[in-house]
Amino acid sequence: MKTILVAEDNDSNYILMSYILKRNYLYLRAKNGQEACDMVDKGGIDLVLMDVKMPVMDGLVATAKIKEKYPELPVVALTANAFDSDRRLAEEAGCDDFLSKPVSSVKCLEVIERLIGQ
Repeated sequence: MKTILVAEDNDSNYILMSYILKRNYLYLRAKNGQEACDMVDKGGIDLVLMDVKMPVMDGLVATAKIKEKYPELPVVALTANAFDSDRRLAEEAGCDDFLSKPVSSVKCLEVIERLIGQ
């Protein structure tokens, strides 16, 4: 089973993501961008769902650091801001896709399956 890292500082958003993922994927949580980078460095992560606004290190900085070391690792931005400028910033940081909060379970699973399969 593939492992997804959910980088999310908000407990209720993390709980929602765990419900979406629990049937098809293993999942881990990072509560900030630095934790996400550290967990990716340990290996075994197939995809990262990256909240954009987090403490310690925001998701875009974390994404750029992850993509610098692991360009093949898919990273999907999660943000409450659905503006084109936010999407552009996520793409510039290296995100492979972009999901707006509240996340649709169908859309989320479609994006994950397209990037890494099931």
